[in-house]
Amino acid sequence: MCLIKVFGLSKAYGSVQALQKVSFHVREGEVVGLLGPNGAGKTTLMKILTGFLQPDAGRVLIDDRDILTDTLAVQQRIGYLPENAPLYPELSVQAYLRMVADLRQVPKGDQPLLLSNAIRATALEHMLTRPIGQLSKGYRQRVGLAATILHQPRVLILDEATIGLDPTQILEVRSLITRLSERTTVLISTHILSEVEAICDRVVVLLNGQVRADARLDELDSSSAVALILEDGEPDVTRELESLDGVRTVDRIRSDDGIVYRVTASDRTDLRRVIYDRVRRRGWQLRELRRDVRTLEATFTDLVASTSGDAADADAEEAA
Repeated sequence: MCLIKVFGLSKAYGSVQALQKVSFHVREGEVVGLLGPNGAGKTTLMKILTGFLQPDAGRVLIDDRDILTDTLAVQQRIGYLPENAPLYPELSVQAYLRMVADLRQVPKGDQPLLLSNAIRATALEHMLTRPIGQLSKGYRQRVGLAATILHQPRVLILDEATIGLDPTQILEVRSLITRLSERTTVLISTHILSEVEAICDRVVVLLNGQVRADARLDELDSSSAVALILEDGEPDVTRELESLDGVRTVDRIRSDDGIVYRVTASDRTDLRRVIYDRVRRRGWQLRELRRDVRTLEATFTDLVASTSGDAADADAEEAA
């Protein structure tokens, strides 16, 4: 079952297009990383998913409820931790969590058990009487997470959950998220590759407001993609490759080796023979043809390079 369904989301701030037709699904029980550099549109997307911002176009369903027409019901089913948790430094940890429970309209009879569960899950037992303003940033982040999971949401949405933490605190928060994911579906935005690799099952790559990749991490290592490199001076063969049987996508990437065509199959078929036959028939000058087993870092780097290359080509065409 898909708990999060995103269809064609677009959002602009004046002339700046923050999101462009973003679509993806998150299944129940998954931990999905929304990966992208700063300015990619991650925070805008998070705010739309949680009902704090309206899109210009598109639709979001959380647990089959529309975020625009059934906002309160959706927000009751999600826990949202923004990049800067909205904490009150003068309150004690216990007083703050009780206030959140009241704001969440958690029944008084249920509050002791739910508060206890959230406090134990975030290891805050020894900090309950401390003012939040006296806590380290790592513990303040734990308080934010405790408030986020207090009402036992079906979906947990975290925006840059470990930003600004030291290495020890990062490991603690990652471990906490992993434990929470045992009973909650998690969508976490980050620009840190190691974060996704440490805690996520799947990654959605967002670049310039567009989804450029959506894959399980284990699929990246077992990819049947093929890398084709032709000699300098050969024309763009993207359309030719896209026309081949069994081809799903073709990415034209600028790299130190020149232009690399990364061709992915619609199934697990090895495309090297098909591609080589087309190269020979067309008389293209072949430099290299190989299987392209990817890591997340390599995939992300190539996607960024591809996006930068597309932008440069567009600028050149406009100037011409």
